[in-house]
Amino acid sequence: MAPFPVGLMSGGSRLFDKLRNYYTKQDVPVPPPISSQTALLCAILFTVIYVAPFYLSATLRSTPLQSRDAPAVIRARVRAVGLSCLVSTVITVYVLAIHGHATPPDVARLLGLWPVDPLDIAKVLGLVAVLFVGPLYETFIVDSAWRQVSVSSLRSGLFDNWVGYRNIVVAPASEELVFRALTISLYLLAKVHPTRIVFTTPLIFGLAHVHHLVEFLQSRTPQGHRSPPLAIWISGLVRTLFQFTYTSLFGFFAAFVYLRTGNLWAATLAHSFCNWQGLPRVWGRVGQFAESYEYMTPDVAQGKRDEDGDAAVKVGNSLMQTEEESEAKAAHVQVPGPKNLSVGWTVVYYVLIVAGSFGFYRLLWPLTESTNALAVFR
Repeated sequence: MAPFPVGLMSGGSRLFDKLRNYYTKQDVPVPPPISSQTALLCAILFTVIYVAPFYLSATLRSTPLQSRDAPAVIRARVRAVGLSCLVSTVITVYVLAIHGHATPPDVARLLGLWPVDPLDIAKVLGLVAVLFVGPLYETFIVDSAWRQVSVSSLRSGLFDNWVGYRNIVVAPASEELVFRALTISLYLLAKVHPTRIVFTTPLIFGLAHVHHLVEFLQSRTPQGHRSPPLAIWISGLVRTLFQFTYTSLFGFFAAFVYLRTGNLWAATLAHSFCNWQGLPRVWGRVGQFAESYEYMTPDVAQGKRDEDGDAAVKVGNSLMQTEEESEAKAAHVQVPGPKNLSVGWTVVYYVLIVAGSFGFYRLLWPLTESTNALAVFR
């Protein structure tokens, strides 16, 4: 097993020469610049730096009187996340430069920032689209979202609406930087096997979401009480376990993509795509209201949306709506009722779900193959 392609390492820096010698046994193996324990401790530190501000500052906390979807809360969290990313990046670059003797090009390479290969990005997005072919069919065909697609609606959904800006832009970019680029680069410096990287680093990403249990309980604790009712505790635990499972599974995929393509941009756009679509429908008829679990996107900063209004549709559709409609959805305003469609539409959806899953399985390796790979799986 070699963690870096030979083409990348040939004629490279001292860092890549050391890694090449270690894995290809071309010379006496050199111990890794840092230990795997150090990489793990750094990953945990990054998680604390990322999550702690949500509870240390009253401006960032959600309460029964202040939703996490409030523009003021989102703006405050965006600023805090930006500062957290900066601090974690400085720590990572310091470790890479001082302990790994990495040059600036090495750092950019390990962080997946350069080179940028548009073909790799397109292939990864195509792979995700195959997996979500069923939800795409429901969104664009059944729900006729294609009628609302325009440059103005995309701009409105992404930048004029704070919920869309957080979910589709800020959260994917910041989390892929911290939990993929920064974390995995240190694991590579520690010469950890790529398979182990894929199946261990996402668990840190998944555990980072456990803080949503605290937020969930805080936002549902009646005034004058120190703790919410038992039913709220049980509901919160079930939701948190479900989200940990879902986000860890997504993390496995994102880490695999990052190592196979060496492209942070591809992992980030795949994350944005998944946030846009949400968790696919796994039961019920299409053309009906979306179930609340579709809000379970793989975001540490976002968390689960308040679900007191079950008539809301998933936030991903805000990309095809006006700002006023998006704000109505964020506030759980009643939207038009379900369509009276024949069962054939639903049959097609579930056939596409199965076909998309099979296609994703068959295309996973071909569509993530890249000459810029950071790891070779053997």
